Amino acid sequence: MTLTDVLVAGREAALNLLLGVRPDQVLNSTPPDRPPGRGPEVAAEIRRAVNALKAAAIDATGRHVDYTRLRESEAYAIYRATRTPQLRNLDLRTLATRQEQLAFWINLYNALVIDAVIAFGVQRSVTEGRAGTLTFFRRAAYNVGGQRFSCEDIEHGILRGNRGSPAVPGPQFGPSDPRRAWVVSPPDARIHFALNCASGSCPPIGVYHAEQIDAQLDLAARNFVATDVTVDPARGEVRLSPIFRWYADDFGGRSGIITFLLAHLPDDERRQWLAARGASAKLIYQPYDWTLNT
Repeated sequence: MTLTDVLVAGREAALNLLLGVRPDQVLNSTPPDRPPGRGPEVAAEIRRAVNALKAAAIDATGRHVDYTRLRESEAYAIYRATRTPQLRNLDLRTLATRQEQLAFWINLYNALVIDAVIAFGVQRSVTEGRAGTLTFFRRAAYNVGGQRFSCEDIEHGILRGNRGSPAVPGPQFGPSDPRRAWVVSPPDARIHFALNCASGSCPPIGVYHAEQIDAQLDLAARNFVATDVTVDPARGEVRLSPIFRWYADDFGGRSGIITFLLAHLPDDERRQWLAARGASAKLIYQPYDWTLNT
């Protein structure tokens, strides 16, 4: 075990103790009732489950969830009883391609957030309770292939190349952590516009397919940038989501953010102004709406 392993393990133990998070706590504690499924099969089941949840209680925009209706729905009952237990004996090695891995983990993250909002009885925001979002996203977790994966593990460990949470120093997984085997590398910054954290400022909830993942991620990024980014030429300002500030390194820093915006803005006056202004544009990060996306 390396020094980094010791430091990461100590950090995790201290945070779990402080936040009241049990390291064995998962939302799919029921044993599976079927033999282990292959990755593509389980991924397809999760994908169908998210589609069913959307049909039951999520509006057409993908931004608003009727959690009260969903809690009582057949779709949610099936998801809890038959889909989540199967994750426990999933052999993650059978998710063989990068495309399969990206689609699986994005869909699972979005389903886990919905499940956790209902299971934890969240009423107003995922920031409720001790230490706000840090507690919610560490507490919300599934057993996948015999290992515990929280929302933080999926986002900052698996999908962000093990860069770790911006709120917590160090990598998400230590060098000897077996979950490092499933890190998707190199990371793709567009995942930030596919993950929904049950809040008003989040991107819409989508359903992602391995065969279409690149086009879907590009569409998600373009739609988010098109609806969220505004330009004030008089002030020389670009106003955008704090997602770009929190994960600036994922985009390549300030210059990378501008390059990303130019690549994903529609061909309108905003893009033309930013192309002409370039590096002299001021980036203004808007407040994030953490209100529950009901």
